Amino acid sequence: MTADSFADDGPFEPVTTWVGWERYVQSAPAGEEAEDSGWSTEERLDYHSRFVVVATPAMEQVKRQLRMALLVNRRQRGTARRGLILSGPPSTGKTTTLMELGRIFELSQRLKHPGAQDRLPVVFVAVPPASTPKMLVSEFARFLGIPVLQRMNQAAITDAVCAALCELRTQLVLVDDIHLLNTRTRAGAETSDQIKHLGERIPATFVYAGVDVHDSPLLTGPRGQQLAGRFKLLHNDPLPYGTGAQRRVWEDLLRTMEGALRLRNHRRETLPAQAAYLHRRTAGVLGSLSHLLREAAVTSVLDGSERITRDVLESIELDIRAEQQALAPQTASPPRRAGRRG
Repeated sequence: MTADSFADDGPFEPVTTWVGWERYVQSAPAGEEAEDSGWSTEERLDYHSRFVVVATPAMEQVKRQLRMALLVNRRQRGTARRGLILSGPPSTGKTTTLMELGRIFELSQRLKHPGAQDRLPVVFVAVPPASTPKMLVSEFARFLGIPVLQRMNQAAITDAVCAALCELRTQLVLVDDIHLLNTRTRAGAETSDQIKHLGERIPATFVYAGVDVHDSPLLTGPRGQQLAGRFKLLHNDPLPYGTGAQRRVWEDLLRTMEGALRLRNHRRETLPAQAAYLHRRTAGVLGSLSHLLREAAVTSVLDGSERITRDVLESIELDIRAEQQALAPQTASPPRRAGRRG
């Protein structure tokens, strides 16, 4: 790895654009870089800023379910293609899971079709707030770089998007923030219909992700029942820490994250030794855990200690929800309602 690896890549492009998505797919995941002995302080600060993506049991389950959906849909030319909905509380890694699965699939397609410039295996978009059907399909157009002229109506934009995605042989469509669709409103209901329409015109597997979708209006009413009849609902909850097996999963995750640290004086097994404390601080929420460890790593680089200790961890204030949960009395979790988990 060289200093160029951390060079400014130019203007920020989100993954909801083709350019941004390509940059994300092509970037090496944190933790897979070569020898870091020659890294400068700035390079290690940049590295810990993005840090590693860990495979959780939920991510592995979604990966298996996605592979099966892709196989089932491979020759399905009708309108009843199957899809997945990833649901869970905020900051549990839903968007990260969506992005990583998209990256893995796109890289596999590049190996299968080397040098192909006429393919776009994956599209990644997010539902805009207070979305209308035209706003939603315009997000697809923005990803593709299709100019949306003022005179273009919803149908014209939809035709252009569907034609492009069919020509590019897109196989996987990832839609984040699906919980923003409130089907109890007219605009939300019409946007839900637009998503269904896109799914019927584009021969791809659709995967949605959103906050607590299982409790949202998205799956209620006639429209919701139609969606529920075609999609599997997979849960991405905080990692529990009750049984021995659950504790081992949490400790293994900490070992993976610890192995990705680039700190000169950090001792292995320090984080697993703090497993119970780290779970209590973060309530098993990956977003909070990642924040805690990244800030601890950055702090230790800046102060020269180059190691994460309990004192460093204690000095860091987490997001409001994590801090409130850490102060709350520890009570047994209420039983989940019946239903298969993803």
